[in-house]
Amino acid sequence: MTSLLSHPPAIPTSTTADWMHDRLTEARGVLADTAQHPESLVILAARVVVGQTDDAVECSDALEVLRLLDRRPLHAIAAAAFPKGGAA
Repeated sequence: MTSLLSHPPAIPTSTTADWMHDRLTEARGVLADTAQHPESLVILAARVVVGQTDDAVECSDALEVLRLLDRRPLHAIAAAAFPKGGAA
């Protein structure tokens, strides 16, 4: 029973880039309405935005949210957000 299905899958497959874009979009939605989400989800969303966005302003805004909500020192937040020191 290893034959391929003759019909397309019910759930479309997506590439890694699509998945990452979807997560970034979802994180942006959480940050757009922080009052409606638990603090832990807002922190997670800010981490996703910092790690995935190409927009420097959006990244700095997300870092500011992390600075306000995450109780770790700023250098620890930056090190977690940029594990390679910011290098690509």
